[in-house]
Amino acid sequence: MKLKIATIFILFTSLFVFSQKGTDVLFTVDETPVYVSEFKRVYEKNRHILSEDNKKGVENYLNLFVNYQLKLKEAYLLRLDTTRAYKREIETYRNQLIAPYLQDSTFLTKLVKEAYYRTKYKVNASHVLIKVPKDATPADTLAAYKKIEKARAEVLSGTPFDKVALLYSEDESVKSNLGNLGYFTAFKMVYAFENEVYTTKVDEVSKPFKTSFGYHFVKVHDLQLFEGEVEVAHILLTDSSPKGKTKIDSIYNALKSGADFEKMVLKYSNDNSTTSNGGKLPKFGIGRMLKSFEDQAYTLKNIDELSMPFQTQFGWHIVKLLKRYPIGSFEEMKNELLQKVRESGGANLSDLAVLRRLKKEYQISTNEKAKAIFSLYNIRAASIDTLQQAILTINKKEIKQERFFDYIRNRRHKPIEVLFDDFLNEEVLTYFKENLRFTEPEFAATLKEFEEGLVVFELMQQKIWDKSSKGTLGLQAFFNANLKKYDFKELSKNKGQVMNDFQTYLEEELNKNLMQKYKVVIRKKVVKELVKQYQIHE
Repeated sequence: MKLKIATIFILFTSLFVFSQKGTDVLFTVDETPVYVSEFKRVYEKNRHILSEDNKKGVENYLNLFVNYQLKLKEAYLLRLDTTRAYKREIETYRNQLIAPYLQDSTFLTKLVKEAYYRTKYKVNASHVLIKVPKDATPADTLAAYKKIEKARAEVLSGTPFDKVALLYSEDESVKSNLGNLGYFTAFKMVYAFENEVYTTKVDEVSKPFKTSFGYHFVKVHDLQLFEGEVEVAHILLTDSSPKGKTKIDSIYNALKSGADFEKMVLKYSNDNSTTSNGGKLPKFGIGRMLKSFEDQAYTLKNIDELSMPFQTQFGWHIVKLLKRYPIGSFEEMKNELLQKVRESGGANLSDLAVLRRLKKEYQISTNEKAKAIFSLYNIRAASIDTLQQAILTINKKEIKQERFFDYIRNRRHKPIEVLFDDFLNEEVLTYFKENLRFTEPEFAATLKEFEEGLVVFELMQQKIWDKSSKGTLGLQAFFNANLKKYDFKELSKNKGQVMNDFQTYLEEELNKNLMQKYKVVIRKKVVKELVKQYQIHE
């Protein structure tokens, strides 16, 4: 709610360029300057809802803007920007605002184009997996790598892939598929695996590579255009006995003779989730359904075409093709693919591209001597007082040993060298975030506007909205004093209008009190110049 309401106060992003300097002081509040550029940003954003008369529009809006700055002054004086709720709200918004800056737009575009190609083409591949646990020691990781290399060498020497997969692979499905994963398209596998498969040529064997599961190598068998998704209806008989086979054949013959498919579904199908809608299943692509079922669905070429009865582990089926969904153009699919790239974690690669760029741009140095003590066996029992040397410097910012100590305290599953690399990456990103408001003017302006809008919101909440909604005595007193204005003589029958009027009254009183409390000096010549310039540019 606060995020929405606060935006009322922060419609301040557009700039309007004039000959007048944006650094000119427009007015002061207790000698705190408010600049022309600040007013222009606000006025330009809201100008369309103001009077068409430029002179009246500028001067009226200046009054609103002065009142806003008075509230801002008061809110900061009351330290409303120091509350836990305020800080939490700002941190949430700041992280949302930072997110686009942590992504490389060029790299994201590349990923989206890549995803479109991989959506258009399905690939068939086999793999061997040697698992590597997340908490694996360096020795365990090395042993897994040697094992995957040995298995790959056997394939390269001519041993059939399926035999090698059955002998070595730790993928639980290998006993049923002999390592062959069938056809799949984009987003069906983890990105590292998908990427390796699509960059390996047909009939070639990849080099060993690592994913979150462990080490793999793949052999690509086929690459061909993907037909797109399909929508089908089916009849299922769960009786797999010869009696069931006789029954499914009789249903098929009846359908071929003109029987209504939906009626046959209602009468015979054992799939209770689809009997009420004619056997219809949600549309699907490859890799989404049982492979034998999927294969039968994709053999159907014409709408309303029926499959022959076929058997799966669930029983006997007859499938009817209802609709095909061919792959759209890149422009049609671009937004959908971008969302999928982000959801699948592919955008993390964009983040890594930004990290690599920052590490090249920044001057980063490591104090190897300060870092060396973290290789000691009992380092996690060390005293903070002894860890005050700078272990890392990013540009001119020094990061002390104690910060790295806090980082590793509860991270015992990785070697110190690996932890330090992770720590360095995290500190680089932290430095980037901390300095973003100094390097990106648009980010700085938007964040500042939100901070100010939210703190004014907090003041309005305290001084106006809470008093009108929670303070029933004040509301009743206001109603009694203004009884002639209302149609009904009971507060309950006029409450909405009375609350609105009371809020207006409270805000007018607040503005009046703040104007008396703080000294406002408006530079009239600057205001006249503003009016004149807006008239010229009209």
